[in-house]
Amino acid sequence: MSPKESVIRLLTIEDRQEDAERVISALRNAGVAVRPVQAKNEAELIEALKKDAFDVAVIGAENKAVALGQASKLIRNSGRDVPIVAVLSELTETAILQAFSAGSPHLAPRDEPEMLHFVITAAYTALQNRRAVGRLKQALKETEKRCDALIESSRDPISYVHEGMHIRANQAYLEMFGFESFEDVEGLSVLDLIAPSDAAEFKDLLKRLSKGEPPPEMMQLDAVRSDGSEFEATMEFAQASYEGEPCLQIIFRRRELSAEVALELDSLRQRDQTTGLYNRQFFLSDVEKLALEVSEGRGACSVILIEVDNYDKLLSDVGIGHTDDLLEATSTRLRKVLGDDDLLSRFGEHTFSAVLRDSDHSSTTAKAEAVRDAFSGKLLEFAAKSLTVTVSVSAVQVTDRNAEATQILGRASAMLQNLVSSGGNKVELYDPSARDRAEEERIRARVKAVEDAITNNTLVLYFQPIISLHGEGTQCYEALLRLRGDDGEMVPPGVFLPDLEEHGLNIRLDRWVIGKALALIAERQAKGHETTLFVNITTETLLDEKLPAMVSAMVKKLGVDGKNLVLEIPESKVFTNLKRAQQFCAGLSQAGVTLSLEHFGASNHSFHVLEHVPASYLRLDRSFMVDLAKNAESQKKVREMADKITSAGRKSIAEFVQDAASMTVLFTSSVNYVQGNFLAPAGPEMNYDFG
Repeated sequence: MSPKESVIRLLTIEDRQEDAERVISALRNAGVAVRPVQAKNEAELIEALKKDAFDVAVIGAENKAVALGQASKLIRNSGRDVPIVAVLSELTETAILQAFSAGSPHLAPRDEPEMLHFVITAAYTALQNRRAVGRLKQALKETEKRCDALIESSRDPISYVHEGMHIRANQAYLEMFGFESFEDVEGLSVLDLIAPSDAAEFKDLLKRLSKGEPPPEMMQLDAVRSDGSEFEATMEFAQASYEGEPCLQIIFRRRELSAEVALELDSLRQRDQTTGLYNRQFFLSDVEKLALEVSEGRGACSVILIEVDNYDKLLSDVGIGHTDDLLEATSTRLRKVLGDDDLLSRFGEHTFSAVLRDSDHSSTTAKAEAVRDAFSGKLLEFAAKSLTVTVSVSAVQVTDRNAEATQILGRASAMLQNLVSSGGNKVELYDPSARDRAEEERIRARVKAVEDAITNNTLVLYFQPIISLHGEGTQCYEALLRLRGDDGEMVPPGVFLPDLEEHGLNIRLDRWVIGKALALIAERQAKGHETTLFVNITTETLLDEKLPAMVSAMVKKLGVDGKNLVLEIPESKVFTNLKRAQQFCAGLSQAGVTLSLEHFGASNHSFHVLEHVPASYLRLDRSFMVDLAKNAESQKKVREMADKITSAGRKSIAEFVQDAASMTVLFTSSVNYVQGNFLAPAGPEMNYDFG
């Protein structure tokens, strides 16, 4: 978690209060949340270390009350891992050497706020990394214990070998070779269990392994039991570690199946039965190998994901009984562009994937476009049906900067969802090496444009009406942020928000929108129009401890009813920050301001969240509105959720309503509000006739 996504627990040890405040201000002005504690003398420092845990300690190098060396010693003796940053009035050679000698590995000049911010956040990030490593080590120990128990109870004969000698074997392994206990094989060479006819070949394998070559996946040979009898066996190899030492895992299997049957079973484990492509599990294991290869500098590679656009609508057109036909036809078309060499796989219900080895930026782009072109403008024929099908393709170029499987697939999946939600039939490639100066300059220009718009109050709000199905009198709108581009075009937040997150602007932006919304509520209230505005906020604002008090002060100052401001945030973000969301709601409730959860019903824990967070409004996930009039399952789900929401005393909103037929369905449910471009598009004025 970056410093801007968390709160730094800061211990300042300064003689003067103003010096401590200068450090705190440098961080807060950079968008870093700080929870500071100051110690002015040794007694206060000792007490603070006993009471609290800290992330960073900032110590004045010229302190008199408690010197840098003594403060560093007390912190080390406390047994806590607290990085120490020494703040120097002058960065002279003597001062730097004295600070290092006193036990401070991090130094920063007192009069340079930007450098002070950089040094402190770097120390904090290093601490977070150490903590993460500690958690991973503990998790690894626990995992190893579980694996050890599983290995011991496994029916597969498993052994661990180091430099050709047994260092561990489970009971099934001992029984296979006729040994009573592990002591019988401890220190025994595996070569002693190989029949003389295959000993030379196996000995050669051991030599290659000792030189660092990777083991083969399997090897067929004859093995020898302790009584001298031989049996045909297949050895399966995998690199492993035992008690922290690298070793080789070997599984012995009796060769009781014919080669053809074994090959067929292997294919069943690797292949998707509907399409004949590789399955998700096999693909994921290969991506892990790919990431390792790239991290070791073995060539350029990429991963691509392919999703059928408007899949739910296609299913409603062809009928659920032709699902497999649709997928088979799609996979057949994909095979014309991608093959087994590209590890073409079925990644999800209607998502496919591939690994492109030895593929640079231009090659990956060309292959991704070829996949899209294979469908765009062409009919897909199957089961006596002809359909126009398009696909979206996301690609991630894998380099040593992102050679980690979850990072690769996470990036590709997020890009793919953006492509699909924006209409589909598109290709997007992420290449960490291609984010050059021009891209950085574009981001800097966009960030500056937003900063200037906030400063000059030139951001724009659009408003989309939220219409009651039961004749409630309050006029409700969702306030939608827009940035005026250089050409005068209104730029939606989805375009510029991703650039702002890493620059700490989201809180400033949210505060501007909230302030503007409250001012508009007051303005319309003065004209006799009671208006409720729904305002989207980011996770950073949810975590901002100062926001509830700020909103309460503005509500009081403007003399508006707090219930007319509703702050909206995705249900998933609330679920992952449940405790903070409770505190956030408690703070807002003092001003009467309420919360709305977006994408409600998309997860299995939606109503669990309601037990903990008093959200007044719940926006049903937009997926339920896709072809609602034709989808009986979605209709049932919407009715059930709306009834349950009403029983809980909350109000439901169906957004992205697309047609009159969907409205008919919603009228017969207990949904409270509807919203969508079919009813009224967003515009710069609040002029909808609520009748």
